[in-house]
Amino acid sequence: MNQMINMAMRMIMRRLINMGINKGIDVAANRGQRGKDLTPEQRQKSGETSKRAKQAVRMSRRIGRF
Repeated sequence: MNQMINMAMRMIMRRLINMGINKGIDVAANRGQRGKDLTPEQRQKSGETSKRAKQAVRMSRRIGRF
């Protein structure tokens, strides 16, 4: 029973941590501004920046496995 609880907690924590990392990347890419306050050009640039940052996080996780 303890193993099942630990497994469920790990799954939940992993999902929450990933959500937190993604949200932090989005906030940093927008430089703390709200989405509605951004111009279309800034919105596009922040989207590209956050996409690259998320890609880098995924790559670092893969490298860290070895």
